[in-house]
Amino acid sequence: MNTTHSPIYQLPAGVSPRKPAPFLPMSRKEMIELGWDECDIILVTGDAYIDHPSFGMALLGRLLEAQGFRVGIICQPDWLSADAFKSLGKPRLYFGVTSGNMDSMINRYTADKKPRSDDAYTAGGLSGGRPDRALNVYCQRCREAYPGVQIMAGGIEASLRRIAQYDYWSDKIRQSALIYSKADILLFGNAERALVEVTQRVAAGEKMSEIRDVRGTAFLVPHGWRPEGWFELDSSVVDIPGKVEAHPNPYATEEEKQKDAAADTPEADAPKTIKIVSREARLAARLEVRGRTVIRIPSFETVTYDPVSYAHASRTLHLESNPGNARALVQQHGERDVWMNPPPIPLETAEMDYAFDQYFARNPHPSYGEQVIPAWDMIRFSINIMRGCFGGCTFCSITEHEGRIIQSRSEGSVLREIEEIRDKTAGFTGHISDLGGPTANMYRLACKDPKIEKSCRRLSCVYPGICENLNTDHSSLIQLYRKARKIPGVKKITIGSGLRYDLAVTQPEYVKELVTHHVSGYLKIAPEHTEEGPLSKMMKPGIGTFEKFKAMFDKFSAEAGKKQYLIPYFIAAHPGTSDEDMLNLALWLKKNDFRPDQVQAFTPTPMAMATTMWHTKRNPLKRIHRSSEKVDIIKDEKRRKAHKAFLRYHDPKNWALLRETLREMGRSDLIGNSPKHLIPMETPEERTIQAQRGNARGGGGPGSVGKIPNRSNGSRNPSAAGQRAIPRSTTSRAPASKPASQLNARPNGAKPAATLSKKPRPR
Repeated sequence: MNTTHSPIYQLPAGVSPRKPAPFLPMSRKEMIELGWDECDIILVTGDAYIDHPSFGMALLGRLLEAQGFRVGIICQPDWLSADAFKSLGKPRLYFGVTSGNMDSMINRYTADKKPRSDDAYTAGGLSGGRPDRALNVYCQRCREAYPGVQIMAGGIEASLRRIAQYDYWSDKIRQSALIYSKADILLFGNAERALVEVTQRVAAGEKMSEIRDVRGTAFLVPHGWRPEGWFELDSSVVDIPGKVEAHPNPYATEEEKQKDAAADTPEADAPKTIKIVSREARLAARLEVRGRTVIRIPSFETVTYDPVSYAHASRTLHLESNPGNARALVQQHGERDVWMNPPPIPLETAEMDYAFDQYFARNPHPSYGEQVIPAWDMIRFSINIMRGCFGGCTFCSITEHEGRIIQSRSEGSVLREIEEIRDKTAGFTGHISDLGGPTANMYRLACKDPKIEKSCRRLSCVYPGICENLNTDHSSLIQLYRKARKIPGVKKITIGSGLRYDLAVTQPEYVKELVTHHVSGYLKIAPEHTEEGPLSKMMKPGIGTFEKFKAMFDKFSAEAGKKQYLIPYFIAAHPGTSDEDMLNLALWLKKNDFRPDQVQAFTPTPMAMATTMWHTKRNPLKRIHRSSEKVDIIKDEKRRKAHKAFLRYHDPKNWALLRETLREMGRSDLIGNSPKHLIPMETPEERTIQAQRGNARGGGGPGSVGKIPNRSNGSRNPSAAGQRAIPRSTTSRAPASKPASQLNARPNGAKPAATLSKKPRPR
């Protein structure tokens, strides 16, 4: 494994940056205008081309351009033939292929597996601009267009599907994307470092299929292949401690048994050499061996039929995700192995600045004309200040893709981009809509000791509590906010990224700064649930932490003389959620006057740990064995609908289903027309309609809408938490707020009373 690396801004000898093109060319005409007879690299993507650093293909395309390469781009090509993939000719070096900023299956289908009617990354917002499993289809078409061309696969779909993975939409285990796409190499995670190194080496004459020592890459090799001097370790040794005893041969002769026993017995009289080695030398030797060790996880064939092996493989992959100590992984697929090198080394601040400071037109490609691209409208005035997330939420794919180590830009780079928006982006009125990233308030947060960070194997830095070694000082972010507000032409800066409130409550000064200057009426926040059962499977803090943050939010809003509201996000039907958990959440929502608007059930995304729970019914947050903890899974369609209905307890469309569910749970006491009840009794109109339906079915009567079994196990997901909660209002658009003293905060994990503790306003 190549353990050294050069900064991405260091160019090879004799190479100079290329003059930026107005836009990366999407046609032969544009190539001719630039004086090109061919492209060195052609990027293929499932998204519309927007020349803005928030879009992966633009960021990587401009980075390659700065390395001296001629880069073309093919966006949302017609995949029914190879013709569209010939539009720019054959690339001199390779095709770089991605499905886009989202996994194509998540982009195209809802949590209920129904086709979406829109696509935020397509001009006009229309769906159907990309195929299912776009990465595989695009790679195959590139190979069809130009047999023998080199192909590099990358992006989030490649990252999350690099090993055998459970696919929610086909409800089966699918092989690595390398098998289907037939790409020469796959880049996973933050790919800038690997992209630059691989491209430079291919330009120097190396074959892409023979480059096997770059971190953050995966590739196919013959089964059993490994570099000279490397060691292979079975994954069961990593996660299950203790010696693995060999099974005795029942057919061995007595002589053979004695010979084997002698081989296992140390020779008492053998001379022993004692060598004194310093602690530092021992540690260095151990690290050197670790750097030449590959862990073999259960094969595709094994995880396909054995859920326990799948859960074990998933846990092993997540344990080997820290770039400071991760080892290579290998997984057999038939006669070949998928080899995955350790994750990429995170970019330093200077390297982040280099990538984001390149020239960008900051607009969609002119070929789209006046067509609206929803994703562009959403981010055109926002700025990405960092990447990565150490939260480790099990339903989220950010950690799997971007890693747990935060990579931050410098103040200067961020402030320069604000000025770029002000000077170059049409329609700017002085409002910066976001300074954030995957999480709004992890800017420059890191482990206090680099040595501890490199050796850590925790799955989250903030669960079950904030690690004592984590620096939670928000002063750098506060300083950035204050400097950004002073830039001439900037009137307002709001924070649109999701806030990690368990970190924020440790820094009251940050909460005050945020609430006083950077909230525009509403602030997104994601408690996800109120009950310990599902929260423990999500790796999220207890609801008491949310209530503490809300008290601070209300206090500082009042001090600023502003009426501001939180928009909490919740997940329905997450693994580990019982019917009682959802009922208690509904009671909490009603007690606190929250009425969730758009609600979505948990969506199993590739490689997420919650998806492992969904498929295997095992908990990969703990050691996996045959008798390990079982997780309650909500797959029954009616039960999933009931869990979603609890989140929208206030919607009359859900009352019939909730009545039936509550009766099955033995909670008919919550059905009634007084303020203490969760939902009202049937109206005469409803009884008439239900009776008519029962007669049409040849039986039944009022309330006969089908039973939802109570499957509580009593034990302790853009896409799993796509819902919005709006506080109840007394006027058309003025949400009401309760003072912090009325929140009745309780210890984390405590359940609310069976009936409401106070009277909400009448319906």
